[in-house]
Parts: sequence; C-alpha cells; structure tokens
Amino acid sequence: MRTRLYLLVLLALAAAAPLGAQQILRWGGDAEGGAPFVEADPRDPSKLVGFDVEIAELIASKLGRTPQFLQVQFTSLDQSAKRGDFEIGLSGIEDIPARRQSLAASIPYYEFREVLTVRDGDRGRYRSLADLKGRRVATLGGTMAYDLLLDAERTHGITAVSYDDDVHPYSDLVLGRVDGVVLDNVLADRAMRRNTGLFTHPGALAVGHYIVITAPENTALRDQVDRILRDAMKDGTLEAVFKKWNVWNEDQSELYARLVNAPSTPSTPSTPGTLGTPGTPGTPGTLGTPGTLGTLGTPGTGEKVRSYLPSLFRAALITLVLSFAAMALAVALGVLIATGRVYGDRFSRSLLTIYVEVMRGTPVLLQLFVIYYGLASMIRLPAFIAALLGLGLNYAAYESEIYRSALEAVPRGQLDAARILGFTRMQTLRLVRAPQAFRLALAPMTNDFVALLKDSSLVSMLTVVELTKQTQIFATNIGSWVIPGLLCALLYLAMSLPLGYLARRLEERWRMPTV
Repeated sequence: MRTRLYLLVLLALAAAAPLGAQQILRWGGDAEGGAPFVEADPRDPSKLVGFDVEIAELIASKLGRTPQFLQVQFTSLDQSAKRGDFEIGLSGIEDIPARRQSLAASIPYYEFREVLTVRDGDRGRYRSLADLKGRRVATLGGTMAYDLLLDAERTHGITAVSYDDDVHPYSDLVLGRVDGVVLDNVLADRAMRRNTGLFTHPGALAVGHYIVITAPENTALRDQVDRILRDAMKDGTLEAVFKKWNVWNEDQSELYARLVNAPSTPSTPSTPGTLGTPGTPGTPGTLGTPGTLGTLGTPGTGEKVRSYLPSLFRAALITLVLSFAAMALAVALGVLIATGRVYGDRFSRSLLTIYVEVMRGTPVLLQLFVIYYGLASMIRLPAFIAALLGLGLNYAAYESEIYRSALEAVPRGQLDAARILGFTRMQTLRLVRAPQAFRLALAPMTNDFVALLKDSSLVSMLTVVELTKQTQIFATNIGSWVIPGLLCALLYLAMSLPLGYLARRLEERWRMPTV
C-alpha cells in the first residue's frame, strides 16, 4: 500500500511538472538604459517597468501563462530568439527585412519616426543630414537609423558614429563630440527630458515599426501574438498602455485602423507590418505611404557579404593600427615602470607598485569608460585616442611585470662582473642586463600582443568601429552570425598568426646557448 502511494505521488509530480513549465512565458529584452521600453523600477529595482513590459505581461496573460524576463543585450536579441533562449522578444525591436526573413515576426504594435536631434544652438544651422556634411552624426548600431547614416555618408559626406547604447549618443552630443543624433522619436523624446540644451526636428527622416519576435519555427505562437495584439488594438488596451507612458500619438490610430481591418495573415513585404524605403536622408517629412518605409530591397547573402567586405577590411585595419600603437605605448611605459621598480628608491617603487596593482586589479572596460566618459568634463579626448590610452595604460602594467621578472632573472654574478669592470649602473642595464632580459621577455610579450589584439574589441564601447563591432553590425543586418563570425575569425587569424611566426623566428635567432 505504501509503495502504491509513493508511485501515485511520483506520477502526480511527473504530470504536474510539465504543466508548471507550460505556465511560464520567457520573454527577452534589454533593461540597460531601456526606458520607456524595459527598465528597472526606480522605486524597486527588482521589478521591471516599461510599455514593452506591460505588452509582454498582456501577451502572457492572454496565453494563460506567467511572464518571466530574460536579460539579453539588445544586439543579441535576434540570435537569442533563434537559439530558443526565450519564447518572445520585445524591447523596441525594429521591423527590418533581414529580421523578418530569419525570425517569426509579429504585426507591428507601434509606429515610430526617425528624427534628427542637434544642440539647441545649432537648430537653425543643422536642419537635415545634408546640412551636417563633414560632421559626426551618432546612432545605435544595427538599426534602421544606422543604415540611414551609412546612406548619408555616401550622399552627404557625414561621418556615421555607431554606439552600443542609446544613452551616450545624446550625452556626447551635449559634450560636442558629435553634432547630431538620429534615432526614433521615442528615444529622442526621452533624451530631451534627460539632457538640457538639445532640440529635435519634428520632420521624419523615415518611418518604422516595433514588433515582437520569436524563433522562426514558432509560427503558431507568432499567430497567437498577432491575434492578441489586434484584440488589444480594438479594445483600446494598447492605447491605454502607450498613453500611460506618454508615447501615444495619432500615428498609432492610423496604424491600428489599417491592421485591424487587414487579413489575419503574417506580414509580407507589401503589408503595413514591414519596412520599405526610408525617406531620403536630409529631406525631413518625405514619408511616402503612411505606415511603410518604401523598399529597402533584400539582396542575397552573397551580395551582402561582398558589400560588407570593404567595411570589414577597414575595421580590421583600425584594429591593427590601434593594437600596434597601444602595444608600443605599453612597452615603452612597461620598460620605465619595470626599471623604476628595480632601480628606484622606496617611494618610487611604492607608487609604481600601486599603479600596477590598480591597473591589473580593475577591468579594462571600466578604465576605458573612466578615460572617455569620466574625464570628459576636464578633457574631451577623441574616441581613438581614449581607446589607445586605455589599452596602452592597462597593458603597461602587465608588460612591466614581465620586464621586471626578466631583469631580476639575469644572474647576479654577471652584474657583479660588470661593476668590477667599472660599468656604471646605466651601462650595466644597457649592455648586460637589458639584452638578456629581452630574450626572456620576448615570448610573453608576443602573447600579450595577441591578447591586446583581441581586447581591442572592447573599444567599440567608445564608438570606435573596429573589427568585432563591424562584424556585429554585419550580423545584425543579415540576421545571422555564421558568415560574419567566420570572416571575423579569419581576419583575426590573418593578423595574429604572422606575429606568432615572427616571434618564433626572433626567439630562434636570439636564443641563448644552452651548452
């Protein structure tokens, strides 16, 4: 009898487990700087608020499930959806052809306008992208706005600057690092509230839509989401949500009227749920058909790869130049620090030791942020110079430890012999100690340079578009990491393997005799 009871309990638990699992609806978004889409509640950071949070809760409620949030970096949302990390994703996700081709995308639930924001004093000077010829204009990478700026680079001669978030473009605009920002009106309105001295031109450069995404095989779930969104459009639920967050306007009324009366089928390139051609850069107000963006076109993968290769090569060159320059700075400073720690007085050795431990004990990304953003009120360094200094100062600490240990590894008998022969301390260092220490330090120096080559990817946070950042933009625009990832890996190997070969040749040439 007892055994039967145990079996019944186990069977009940086994039956309840999948039922409990089915009650959870995992949804992905990015809460980093995500207001009013997704953000931590200022009153209770353990909770999330935002209109996308409320829409996710609405969808989960209508499906009879409990929403569970998964934090995903904005640029990785598409790939996470494909992997099945979450069931639906929404965080101000734009409706673009590549995304609709590679994922199951819902009908649009919000229509936005791409707008130009400038400093208030420049509102009469910079009215369009054409007025910004030769100027730096910022946006969020991997978005429609970034594509607009790339087009404007060719047609109007601006310089497009890509950021990993939508907060720093506006703060850099205030600081004068860029002369304009192109993003959607929701983000622009938020930036106007956060920053003083900015002005957003009301004319639209293009029109786009926010959508819900899910894995490409989840078409049944996508269709359910479409029905829920349409019902919420009909009964005013979505209108109430957007009014609560002060982002409702008449554009949404027109969008909903079209979608509610449209057939309940997945969006196609000719339906209001898709993009189309952006308005001509520099001519605000040219919107074309309401609710669409015209025709962006959907070139094949091979054509996209060929079109991105020049950008990848340019980004690889930036990575190489930055890495060489930062390593040269690190070697020069490392030699000085190591020499000071070996030959300096107690006070100098203490200061240099503190420097080494601080630089090695804190993340290089934090150091880059402090140099570029933290010191901006005192000195506004160009992004490339800040990246160079950040990497060079960080790696100088590691290099100094290599050189110090190499200097101390030279046999003391040779140093005593140099003193007996009448060598000064500098002559001993230059003629006896340093050459032998260099042979010992060569292998770890090479290893550090290869590591620096890869760590240079962090400087994309400072708007430097190096190889990894350009690859990320490439992958976002084609909706896949396979080909961009392979090309990126090949380029990194092409840069690092010759260095390793050169180091081995130098080691063989300068190797000390063992007999």
